[in-house]
Amino acid sequence: MQKSTMGIYVITKQGPETGHYDDIGIYLEGADILEDTGSVPRACAMMLRVIYALNMADPKHLKYYYEFIQKVLFWLDSERLSPKILGLKSKISTGLFRRSCKHEPI
Repeated sequence: MQKSTMGIYVITKQGPETGHYDDIGIYLEGADILEDTGSVPRACAMMLRVIYALNMADPKHLKYYYEFIQKVLFWLDSERLSPKILGLKSKISTGLFRRSCKHEPI
């Protein structure tokens, strides 16, 4: 957590069970600001809300992540996409993303 200004943390339970967590939360500048968010997707959504509420700039290493969420999923300023996001959106909308993926489907 010390290397990043803001992020999501996940604390896993001890034992063989996978997918069950003791805590999922958000930290900002080394301090936990939200705990027990319940799930990683909810923590991602809450992190966007925190960024907007505090009028913060998006973290640079997550630039394309936030652009995809804001412009493709939420349709905010969706007319102006960077080339990377436009390419990803095109692949997803035409179904080519699944066929070009080298990983096994989940």
